[in-house]
Amino acid sequence: MALLAVLWLCIAAYGQESPPLPEGLGGEKSAPPLPAGLEEPSGAPALPEGLGDAAETPPLPPGLEAEPGAARSEEKKAAETRRLPLHGFWDARAGIRLTDDPHEKDLSLGETRLQLETQHAWDKAVLELRADAYLDAVMEKAEFDLREARLSFTPLESVDVRGGRQVLTWGTGDLLFINDLFPKDWQAFFIGRDVEYLKAPSDSLKVGWYNSVLNVEVVYSPQFAPDRYITGERISYYNPLLNRRAGRDLEINTNPPSTWFQDDEFACRLYHNFGAYQLAFYGYSGYWKSPGGQRLVPLQATFPKLSVYGASLRGPVGKGIGNVEVGYYDSRQDPGGDDPFVNNSEFRFLIGYERELAKELTGGFQYYLEHTMDYSAYRNTLPFIIKPRDRDRHVLTARLTKLLLNQDLTLSLFAYASPSDGDAYLRPHAKYKFTDAWTFEAGANWFLGKKDYTFFGQFEDNTNLYAAARYSF
Repeated sequence: MALLAVLWLCIAAYGQESPPLPEGLGGEKSAPPLPAGLEEPSGAPALPEGLGDAAETPPLPPGLEAEPGAARSEEKKAAETRRLPLHGFWDARAGIRLTDDPHEKDLSLGETRLQLETQHAWDKAVLELRADAYLDAVMEKAEFDLREARLSFTPLESVDVRGGRQVLTWGTGDLLFINDLFPKDWQAFFIGRDVEYLKAPSDSLKVGWYNSVLNVEVVYSPQFAPDRYITGERISYYNPLLNRRAGRDLEINTNPPSTWFQDDEFACRLYHNFGAYQLAFYGYSGYWKSPGGQRLVPLQATFPKLSVYGASLRGPVGKGIGNVEVGYYDSRQDPGGDDPFVNNSEFRFLIGYERELAKELTGGFQYYLEHTMDYSAYRNTLPFIIKPRDRDRHVLTARLTKLLLNQDLTLSLFAYASPSDGDAYLRPHAKYKFTDAWTFEAGANWFLGKKDYTFFGQFEDNTNLYAAARYSF
């Protein structure tokens, strides 16, 4: 798949045939049939001498001669029309840790990245390609990331089909996800890459049926696509078996389900708009997206089977937009909650609200809950060396965004705080649009926690500052 994307992007530089013009605008369209009796006979008589195809074209009147090089100009213009559009950006980023982490390098981020994207359209189909190539100074290697290689077409007016590598998302949360079970890149999120890289791609087929009664979207992934989760290679984490933080000294060992058409995933969304409000129902069948289990022999993190059922509602409330979302996580390999090495089933809840607080200042606030089902069975079977989680994990978030300098400067802060875990995560960010092409930004990932085994507290030694420059074309 990656090789196909590279070949396609190379072809973009040399040109392809342009999509056909709408009917009636083609330059070589055949003339309509003549009325009965006026058809040209198969053996037409020869034209009089001087009117044949070989006759010389009479000279143009003075002043109307073709300009020198006009033919070459037309050829050049036609060649440019045939070329595929090629867009993208060059991005350079660097980040450094603010605390000493004995398990990781001091450099948290160091890379230069080139992204190229193109597309080709036909009457009812569009092929889209987008790929990144970058040099990673932290991992000391070159990487290639095929972000998108999908074909979209419309077999019926009410049906859309998209197949191939693509980034998918749905749900109502702001950087909180309940029914969005598509892969996420948590490493990119925590080290300061652009927030677009939080959403990771998957190889999927998406079919949508849209009508006035009920809209239906179904996604099938023939191979399980896990999160790009924390492994210890560049972000340290809490290891419950060692009862301490670990990183490059003990990277997480996993073997995700990967058999095509056997270890697959299904996701669906049914939704309908009631005026300005949208009500949606969700379903998912697959696996925990990040490791949700532990095998002792051999020592390996696992991905237990998971089903999720949920719903959401979003629409205007007062002067802002409100949303509520729920989901039941059915951990199919631990139905009774008495397996200490498999995640328990959970009920998750989210409610949020966003609105304009002042001129060019917006704010958003959310409350999120993770409730552990069968908690008594979980506590009774938990090994004494492992720190127990709370029955309920509460998380509050706040987002503030301010636009300045004719909206060329954006200042923002996104904050997570968990009163139950006693930890927090702050994401201050500044972005300045210097020109239409050049953008500069700086930010931080600041982790706080009283304990080293809570979700945000375990990352305290990974607190970092970063800066970036991007040229778009």
